[in-house]
Amino acid sequence: MADLSTNFVGIKSPNPFWLASAPPTDKEYNVRRAFEAGWGGVVWKTLGEEGPPIVNVNGPRYGVIHGADRRVLGINNIELITDRPLQTNLDEMARVKRDFPDRALIASIMVPCEEHAWKAILPRVEDTGCDGIELNFGCPHGMSERGMGSAVGQVPEYIQMVAEWCKAYTYLPVIVKLTPNITDIRYPARAAKRGGADAVSLINTISSITSVNLDTMSPEPSIDGKGSHGGYCGPAVKPIALNMVAEIARDDETRGLPISGIGGVTTWRDAAEFLSLGAGSVQVCTAAMVYGFGIIKEMTAGLSDWMDEKGYTSVSKVTGRAVPNVTDWQYLNLNFVTKARIDQDLCIKCGRCYAACEDTSHQAIAINPGRVFEVKDDECVACNLCIDVCPVEDCITMERLAPGTVDPRTGRRVEANYANWTTHPNNPMSKAAE
Repeated sequence: MADLSTNFVGIKSPNPFWLASAPPTDKEYNVRRAFEAGWGGVVWKTLGEEGPPIVNVNGPRYGVIHGADRRVLGINNIELITDRPLQTNLDEMARVKRDFPDRALIASIMVPCEEHAWKAILPRVEDTGCDGIELNFGCPHGMSERGMGSAVGQVPEYIQMVAEWCKAYTYLPVIVKLTPNITDIRYPARAAKRGGADAVSLINTISSITSVNLDTMSPEPSIDGKGSHGGYCGPAVKPIALNMVAEIARDDETRGLPISGIGGVTTWRDAAEFLSLGAGSVQVCTAAMVYGFGIIKEMTAGLSDWMDEKGYTSVSKVTGRAVPNVTDWQYLNLNFVTKARIDQDLCIKCGRCYAACEDTSHQAIAINPGRVFEVKDDECVACNLCIDVCPVEDCITMERLAPGTVDPRTGRRVEANYANWTTHPNNPMSKAAE
């Protein structure tokens, strides 16, 4: 059986699934139930400095995007960091860590961007016995307006500075949580590494407005007729998160920097994809909020079964396996020529492939008598839109043209050698080089 245990920058846990810093990790009651259900770790909801507690809104805090079947695709939230006293959180963290010593307990922290504030809170966090700290540089609402959260995460110099302070004032591993609300994720990741951070976690939520109530003309969630931007998370953000994780994993300056992957992890497959692109652990929030803590059983069982099937004996054997296959567009093989193929035995004659191709793509599917749909090779550019809209799995597939055959669309013989845009005769830079 595959070993799901992980050692992430010295933080050990029985499996790579951690609950992210969010409402599910707001208090001792929640975290105990999560650990009893089987979660490998939690990142405690973000702690603030000593003083009057944070004030959250008392009205709706969430906006939701639903799929056609009412499945939750994404959640927007306007909730802030913990609104309970700092000492209350610290006391609860100490009790939980005492009773669950084999689970990872990470303290998320957000205090003003002043050295004394970080120096003051770190020893108190250490006293809980927690395993590490996560610097919340991602929150895009409420706290960012106070010069914290994403306001720090969008400035690489601030990231480096605070990371250096934390490394100077604590012996605990330091994880920097990055905001996706930035043009190029590599720059804040590089800054975190320069500052001595042990790892990065990403992505935090995306600044967003999920919907507008067209009766009250107020963004939702609506508070007394007014709305505000919030942080968007859930399955809908997974593609963005995967790309950002991969960018850090393959960047020359950050390659090898440990990553905790966050963003729409709902199934074991989602977790495996994050791991394959360089993550050493994954964090979950929306899935737990929608389905409850018990979802961890499906996640761990599914990941274990898949690893056994593929022969991966440990999580570390999966981490980064797909990174070498992530490349820039200009290096994709232009001599890899494919055509769509429709399995007539599986086709239900719905016509969705035809409608999509005829109206919005390349008019490469014909309707023959009896509603038999066939691909016109002389028009097919292999965009695979037909596969994406087909409701029958494996009914339409892509078939590679063998080297030496002629592509009916271009009239050119398919070459066996690899060629990319950097050497293509239509590339003006290529011509300049010649």
